Amino acid sequence: MSAPSPDPLPDLLIAVPVVIAACRAGAVLFRRLGQPPVIGEITLGILLGPSLLGWIAPSAQQWLFPPEVLPYLDVLGNLGLLAFMFLVGLELDLSALRGHSRSAVAVSQASIALPLALGALLALGMYGTFAPEGVDRLPFVLFVAVAMSITAFPVLARVLTDRDLYTTRLGSLAMACAAVDDVTAWCLLAVVAAIGASGSPADAALTALWSLLFLVVMLKAVRPLLAKAAGRAARVGESVILVALFSGLCLSAYVTDGIGIHALFGAFLFGVATPRGSRLVEVSAARLRAFTVPVLLPLFFVSTGLKTDLGLLAGSPAQWLWLGAVLTVAAVGKWGGSTAAARLAGESWRDAMSIGALMNCRGLTELVVLNLGLQLGVISSSLFTVLVLMALITTAMTSPALTFFQRPAPAPEGVPPQPAPVPAPR
Repeated sequence: MSAPSPDPLPDLLIAVPVVIAACRAGAVLFRRLGQPPVIGEITLGILLGPSLLGWIAPSAQQWLFPPEVLPYLDVLGNLGLLAFMFLVGLELDLSALRGHSRSAVAVSQASIALPLALGALLALGMYGTFAPEGVDRLPFVLFVAVAMSITAFPVLARVLTDRDLYTTRLGSLAMACAAVDDVTAWCLLAVVAAIGASGSPADAALTALWSLLFLVVMLKAVRPLLAKAAGRAARVGESVILVALFSGLCLSAYVTDGIGIHALFGAFLFGVATPRGSRLVEVSAARLRAFTVPVLLPLFFVSTGLKTDLGLLAGSPAQWLWLGAVLTVAAVGKWGGSTAAARLAGESWRDAMSIGALMNCRGLTELVVLNLGLQLGVISSSLFTVLVLMALITTAMTSPALTFFQRPAPAPEGVPPQPAPVPAPR
């Protein structure tokens, strides 16, 4: 008779608060440095993995994250991720396109087309070095290309809000570009996931058809039902609405997972289908965010950090050269493509470069995509590490670049500088 497995709960009760506290400290520190808090959370998640803690104190990491605890951390982190994807879908406001539709479509499509093309060319060269054994060239190339074209819509919104640019013309245009970019990128990623998870072109086509049917049902049937229910929501309490939203995102995620395009697409689409404008829905979403972002998402960050090992790159100069190539392609494709399109759409160089810097922000959304690729077996652990570093560096570039391009223009010669406005009493 085999010995019973050890109870993981005591170890989990240590690991969870340590992860939450560490990621929170990282978020506070990096925000004081002028960076989005997510940079600090991602960085702390990596430092708790084999890249630092597992390198300098492997016994401490083994004690903090014993093998029997890791599956539970993954599950809790993925629940937080599903809730976060629901919130991203709920907050995806295409009304920002009003007055900017032509510019937004032009910039967003250029910021996807150029990274896709450059990323595909780079992936063809990386295939022999980074593709896992048995992975066909097509899904590998498509995945790397899509990974290069991601923009982090939630992080971009946070950067604009922190800098009081959210309601400006520049902020509205950037949000509109990111919204169109997000929709396009997620559609492309769904196609890649269908190809990567299917065994044949026929299976991929069937997965695509089921996905399209699910999308139609969500928008044409589920959305009107949710709108009607939201209109009658005043008769029930906030807790009922919160339970309904969480249950709905879980069920929607279950359906897309069964279809074969990953559970996160279902949670995202349920957020898109959920009606806006209802006070109870907004309150319930705020309560869900208040728990998900500070408590569950850090578990996703550390789960990502445990899969990120800088030691895989340390002993190989060629790997660092590939990292430089990935960073160059990512910045030139996303930043360069967005800037050129914005300039052709009539924006000043100052605003065009600012839009390019914002569209180059990848953040948490890129981590979601990379974890999906690793889970599907499309990319290797070493390429996962390279792409995580790319996401971290390109996101960290956003705030300094925006500060540089949005600095006040120098006063003309002979004109004395204007005094700074006196702040109103608070």
